[in-house]
Amino acid sequence: QVQLVESGGGLVQAGDSLRLSCAASGRTFSRNVMGWFRQAPGKEREFVAAISWSGATTAYADSVKGRFTISRDNAKNTVYLQMNSLKPEDTAVYYCASRSDQGWVTPDPRVYDYWGQGTQVTVSS
Repeated sequence: QVQLVESGGGLVQAGDSLRLSCAASGRTFSRNVMGWFRQAPGKEREFVAAISWSGATTAYADSVKGRFTISRDNAKNTVYLQMNSLKPEDTAVYYCASRSDQGWVTPDPRVYDYWGQGTQVTVSS
C-alpha cells in the first residue's frame, strides 16, 4: 500500500516557476516508478513525466520537455516536479502516481496503481 500527498501548487504568472512535491508512505516507494500526470478542465488526464526507482531513467511529455524536471529523493520518500517557464496551457490539476509492479518507466496511466489527490496549478497570462 502506498499513499501519496501532493503539495506546491498555486497561482503564478506565465514565465514563473513552481516545484511540486509528492510525499509517499509505504515500504516499497524506493522500488516504484513514479509519475506525474495532469488534467485540465474538460480534458482527459495526460502524462507529464516519470522516473525510475533509481532516478537513472526519466521520461517527459513533449509539451514539457526542456521546461520540467522530475526527480526523487528515496531517503525522504518524495518525488518532485520542477516546473520552469510556465505557460497558461500548463494550468491543470497535477497528480502524482506510483507504479508498484517494479515495471519500466511508462506514460501509460493504466499501469500506475496508486494516485494522490492532486494539486492545482494555475498559470495566468
